[in-house]
Amino acid sequence: MVRVWIEKISEEPELYMIRIDDTRIRYFEATWEIPEGITYNAYLMKTGDAVVLFDATKKEYADEFMEALKKLVDLREITHIIVHHTEPDHSGALPRILEENGHRAMIIGTTFAKKLLEGFYGITENFYSIKDGEEMKIGESTFRFITVPWLHWPDTMITYIVEEGIMVSCDAWGGYSIPEAIDDSNEEVVEKYLPYVTKYIVTVIGHYHKYIVENIEKIKRLGILEDVRMILPGHGLIWRKNPRRIFEHYERVGAGIPKKGKILVIYDSMYGFVGRRIEVALDELKKLGYNPIVYTFTDKNAPPVSDILGEVPDSEALIIGASTYEADIHPRIRYLLYELVDKANYEKPVLILGSFGWGGMAGRKIETLITRSKFDHIDTLESKGWPSKEDEKRIREGVRRLVAHGF
Repeated sequence: MVRVWIEKISEEPELYMIRIDDTRIRYFEATWEIPEGITYNAYLMKTGDAVVLFDATKKEYADEFMEALKKLVDLREITHIIVHHTEPDHSGALPRILEENGHRAMIIGTTFAKKLLEGFYGITENFYSIKDGEEMKIGESTFRFITVPWLHWPDTMITYIVEEGIMVSCDAWGGYSIPEAIDDSNEEVVEKYLPYVTKYIVTVIGHYHKYIVENIEKIKRLGILEDVRMILPGHGLIWRKNPRRIFEHYERVGAGIPKKGKILVIYDSMYGFVGRRIEVALDELKKLGYNPIVYTFTDKNAPPVSDILGEVPDSEALIIGASTYEADIHPRIRYLLYELVDKANYEKPVLILGSFGWGGMAGRKIETLITRSKFDHIDTLESKGWPSKEDEKRIREGVRRLVAHGF
């Protein structure tokens, strides 16, 4: 049974949240493993003689969404539908809503959103394309539309309701998981939720993470950040106790600000050869007072790549261990590295450790990938079979160089 939340979040203007908890999903965008699930949040506002719907939900949950919406309003009374982002987890139910609305509502979005809605659903009529910064009086409220492209599609915008200091932001400022509450009033809920926000930022927006900082700077320049009293994202928690907190979290992740002492260690080990090298590195890290976070690919473990990517932004440095496999990088590490360089490409030092049987290739190929990225290659230490005493000495020296680099 799908849980649907219908929560009144403001009396004046009358504002409601409709939240669908998706516990069925396993791979967001058919790629990122999220056993924690995700929510789809939409909002309905009654202001004067207008009824405004902010976004919709995934087509899979259209029936549940329509049922919830009808408890709040006659669908033919909806006068405006604001589309902040056309990705189908927020727009999939839109054709159904428009059909029952009699296509009366004005659809509001960016010019890019108009093109995507036409391509996805054949929606062409009654669409108003906003200009960046444009204000529109709807009912008794003033809506200010701000484009935030590449958070995380080119169509993305946010709506700022001027009189109330309410920001409706869709994917921006959202996160994975199904929180136990609807907002940030409970600190335990927030602390549990924020790591899923980091994971969401890296996997969903990571390819464009430089735009996180740029768009936050844009919002700051507009002078509204100090006045924001509530943030309503399309996934996860509403922010009304401390709205600035989610801005600051996004800003830290976008900038890759590290947590002191955190080193991310990722490796494969088919038969223990790479594993032994990592044991030596971990021992040296702990002697130096560092806190390694370790992810291992073995014949018994295959951690989600999405979880690993979520650990990168606040790490001080990375150690990558890999076997040579068929004259290439081990397949698990190879896939991880491509996503790492694409989604979590930060200026962080990297030490590469490797093992091979009859010929070494993994280390050199990883080195090539790393040197083409923003990551700072410290050294590649690769040797045959079980590490010798000399190999172990070189690994310890490499770890010391890694932690001394720029910290």
